[in-house]
Amino acid sequence: MGRVDRITVCALLLAAAMLAAGCGGTRDDRGTQTEAAKESKPRIGIVFDSYVIERWERDRDIFTSTAQELGADVLVGNANGDPQEQKKVIQHMIDSKVEVLVIIAIDGSELSESVDSAHKAGIPVISYDRIIENADTDLYITFDNYKVGEYMAQAINAALPDGGTYMELCGSPTDHNVDMVQEGFDGAIGGSMTMIDTMSCTNWDDTEAFDYLTKHVEDLTGADAFMCGNDSIAGQVVRALAERRLAGKKIVTGQDADLAACQRIVEGTQTVTIYKPIEKLAGQAARVAVEMADGKQPETDETISDGSYEIPYIAISPIAVSEDNLDAVIIQSGFHNREDVYLHVGDAGSTENMENAESTEKTENPESTETE
Repeated sequence: MGRVDRITVCALLLAAAMLAAGCGGTRDDRGTQTEAAKESKPRIGIVFDSYVIERWERDRDIFTSTAQELGADVLVGNANGDPQEQKKVIQHMIDSKVEVLVIIAIDGSELSESVDSAHKAGIPVISYDRIIENADTDLYITFDNYKVGEYMAQAINAALPDGGTYMELCGSPTDHNVDMVQEGFDGAIGGSMTMIDTMSCTNWDDTEAFDYLTKHVEDLTGADAFMCGNDSIAGQVVRALAERRLAGKKIVTGQDADLAACQRIVEGTQTVTIYKPIEKLAGQAARVAVEMADGKQPETDETISDGSYEIPYIAISPIAVSEDNLDAVIIQSGFHNREDVYLHVGDAGSTENMENAESTEKTENPESTETE
C-alpha cells in the first residue's frame, strides 16, 4: 500500500473509518448499488501504470479534480511500471470497496483475472486509454489511436511527396494501443515510402531507441523519416540525429504534445506531434465513472472487441500539430504556455501564427469529430 497515493478531500484514516462504518455500501452485482451506497459519497479508484510518461500526471489531476467537483472521492494508485505491483494495487482498491475502478494497464493481456475479481465484488471497471484484453470491462475510453497513426503517416507523406525511406521506433509491445497506431500508420503511409527498420521500446523505455540507433548508424543516417511511438522516443531520435549534425534535416513524428516536443517543433527538429486533448479524455472518464457509481450505464453506441467480448467504446479525436498550427492548438488552449514553448527561440516567428490562430483552429482536421 506504500505505493498507493490518496488524492481526495478525505485522509486515509477517515476513509478507513468510513469503511469500518459501512459507508462504502455494497453492490448486488456489477454496477448495481444498494440504497445505502447511493446515499454515501461515491469513491472511485484509478490505477496508473507509472508516471514515467509526462502526460500521466496531467491525466491524474484532471480526472481527480473533475470527479471531486461532481461529489466523488478518488483513490489514486501507481504501480511504477510493475505488472505484478499493478495487480496488488488493483486488489487493494477492490478490498477498499471503491464503487468504480479505472485502470491504465501496464500489460493489457495480464489483467483479466483482476477485472473478474472486481466484477465479483460488484465493481464496474473502465479501461482507460489502454484496452484490457479478454476481460469484458464495462467501458474502454481512449483516443482514436488509428487516427494517431494516420496523422503521423500523412505528415511524412506531405514532407516526402516523391517518396523515401523511414524507420519505425514503436512503444511498448504489451500496449495494445501501439498495434492500433501501427495499423493506422501502415494503412496511410504512401506507397512510394519504404521501411528500412523497426524496433520496439520495452515498457516505453525511450532510451532503448537511442541505444538502438547508435548501434544501427547506417539506418539512422539513411532514413528520411522516423515514426516514433511517442514524443519521448522522438526526443531520443532527435538526440541521436543531433550528435551527427542531422537534427532538423529529417522528418520526425511523435505523439502526446509533450512540452519538449513542442519546443522541438518551433526549433525545427521535430516535424509533428499528435495532440491528444487530455482534458476531454480525463474529464469525460471522470464524469462517466461518477455516473457508473450511481448505477448508470455509459452512453455510447460504439463497441470494440477486447479479443473475446464486444465492450462499450468511447474514442476522443486527436489533432496533428505542426509549426503551422501549434499556437492555435497548444498555446491558445492553455495546454502549454507560450513562454515555455518558445523558451529556446524567443517569440520570433510566432506573431504571425497567433494572428491566424483562430482561423487555423476552426479549419484544423475538419474530417475529425470529437466525442464529448
